Amino acid sequence: MIHGFRVFLYILLFIFSAVVMSLCAVRLHYTLNLSPLDPLNYGVSFYDPIVVELLVTAIFSMFWSFLIGRTIHKRIERRFINTFTAEIIGLFILFLLWIVGAAVATRTGNPPDPDTHWGNLSSCWVYSSCRVLTAMLAFAWVSWVVVLALLITSFLFASANKSFRDPLHGRWDRRATHYGSTPMRNLP
Repeated sequence: MIHGFRVFLYILLFIFSAVVMSLCAVRLHYTLNLSPLDPLNYGVSFYDPIVVELLVTAIFSMFWSFLIGRTIHKRIERRFINTFTAEIIGLFILFLLWIVGAAVATRTGNPPDPDTHWGNLSSCWVYSSCRVLTAMLAFAWVSWVVVLALLITSFLFASANKSFRDPLHGRWDRRATHYGSTPMRNLP
């Protein structure tokens, strides 16, 4: 039951990361190809570093969710990368990347910071670029929540079963695995 829930969360993370990646690409395309008559930044092309950070985080999350979701679903056992410890470390890194990206983007998008390019996102929904930023910010926070749920779920499962060094798919049979230091197939 818990493994199906984890796979579902990894699928959600993949989908939300793909949405964030798409929205970041749209924003970067818009800001790097400004028309000279565009009022944003007086028509001078630029890019937001936090959008690039969110783009990289989304790409990492897509690769990570595919790798780990496949490992859980297909019960792949490799010595170090497919343990609960490796999953928790990877999720913690993604947790930090998502919270930094979402927090800085939230700070960038709200007043009273006069040096921002985003302005007040709650009053500019008439413009498509503002809707892109608002959606990007929302999906960044939702992705962070999914990573947090995965981190808590994996940590609680691993600590309850004392399985930090065991395969992260969580469905192992100690008699039929080659994961330990000695194979246990021939034990009675």
